[in-house]
Amino acid sequence: MTQKPPQTSEHMVSRARRLRRDSTVPEQHLWAMLRNRRCRGLKFRRQQPLGPYVADFFCASERLVIELDGRSHEGQEGRDMERQEYLERQGLKVIRFTNDAVIADVEGVVEAIGKACGHPGPPSPGPSGRPLPHGER
Repeated sequence: MTQKPPQTSEHMVSRARRLRRDSTVPEQHLWAMLRNRRCRGLKFRRQQPLGPYVADFFCASERLVIELDGRSHEGQEGRDMERQEYLERQGLKVIRFTNDAVIADVEGVVEAIGKACGHPGPPSPGPSGRPLPHGER
């Protein structure tokens, strides 16, 4: 029996919409690589409400939450850990990447996400949906 994601309030749905509209540059870069099943054919959602929190990215089939940590997370490690523990109690797996890692090597981040999902396979396609040429990142 699979667990459903935690219920969310209308407030959290509104907050998620606002976060989608005001996404950061690293979120935009990663979303370009995850959207439309570009990562191993998996469906991801961005700014997904999950109970009292909004996950940066969420794959329901894999029960995977992806969090990007930037400067706004500095000094918030306790709150981040509380959030992660809550999500894990809901049966979700949480992986984190820094904004700097996404900017420096988005393809490497996408490969790590695919491996975390247990989906080894061909390289993830570039933003156009076609595989990147050999050696290009």
